[in-house]
Amino acid sequence: MAFVVVRCGFCGGSTLLSTRHPSQVYKKENKLLKLSSPQRHLEKSKWLLFSRNRFFMPQRRQDERDSFSSMELSMVTQVAPTEKLLKYLQEKKDYVEKQLEHSIPLIDPRLGSIHEAMMYSLLAGGKRIRPILCLASCELFGGSIAAATPTALALEMIHTMSLIHDDLPAMDNDDYRRGKLTNHKVFGEDIAILAGDALLARAFEYIASETQGVATDLVLKVISILGSSVGYSGIVGGQVVDIQSEGKEDISVDDLIWIHKHKTGALLKCCVVTGALLGGANKEDVSRIGEYAERIGLAFQVADDILDVTSSFEELGKSIGKDEKSNKATFPRLMGLEESQKFASRLVEESKTLIEPFGSRAYYLRALADYIISRKY
Repeated sequence: MAFVVVRCGFCGGSTLLSTRHPSQVYKKENKLLKLSSPQRHLEKSKWLLFSRNRFFMPQRRQDERDSFSSMELSMVTQVAPTEKLLKYLQEKKDYVEKQLEHSIPLIDPRLGSIHEAMMYSLLAGGKRIRPILCLASCELFGGSIAAATPTALALEMIHTMSLIHDDLPAMDNDDYRRGKLTNHKVFGEDIAILAGDALLARAFEYIASETQGVATDLVLKVISILGSSVGYSGIVGGQVVDIQSEGKEDISVDDLIWIHKHKTGALLKCCVVTGALLGGANKEDVSRIGEYAERIGLAFQVADDILDVTSSFEELGKSIGKDEKSNKATFPRLMGLEESQKFASRLVEESKTLIEPFGSRAYYLRALADYIISRKY
């Protein structure tokens, strides 16, 4: 998918488009700009986009629109995942989902309703980016998938908990998630709250009981990092400040960065750092990979904010445009769409520079960084 920021050659107005058809992009000489398929890297240039779409110049007469049909393309970002990455993502996703199916057994029929609610959201699909990041980071440093699997699954349980609670009427009040009714719309608010609580508790239990062949002190360190990323210094803290910021006009970009470094970025950083620790990374490498994760975590949220403006319900599987309706601070609102996309791209480039010392071993982490801002959902 290409993100294109177009500027009208007549009225000067600009907007951000996402397109799956980069063949729409032309050089100044009217020659097709050939973009390889799949494109292997970012392309950033100034081109002209030729279009007669009324959306761009609604205030002009038809003859004027015909005369000024060219749009200045101030930036093109074309990021297509390689076949190698797509295969890796699918393999790891299949592995994670198979393991998740058996991660929470029904231990008593009287617990059927809460078990069903937990599994309903846990197995509702999704990208499984968090457990995949954990596994990829572990592999980078020579660790075994088996050693990191309990932590990877625990991270997905915690992420699922955060989604269940985030969708509640007292929070974002969403009816759909991943194209399905949200947990509270199916099981009621009371069971949904408890399902989230149970997933949170199960995550820590699962790491402690299922991790094999890893030193006890390292398992405790992983649990401690995970607890910090979830609590008031992580997800909860970010969520609280986010709620308190709604409707306020004095929220700065720095405030927004702080919110999402905690609300979204803390758990993503935890995925990468715990995977590295379980893979045997030294202190210096853990610090480096942690900085990489901070940047992709923030880029992930910027991309989410952009998709909330540019995507559709069919693509995202959830309500779109809600942030704007609730007067919520987002990166496009504070920075504009064009600057938001540039910011996300810059964060990704910085993240990839940080892991250059790991060479070809870090291929999947570099590719995942690009994928985070090129995804469609």
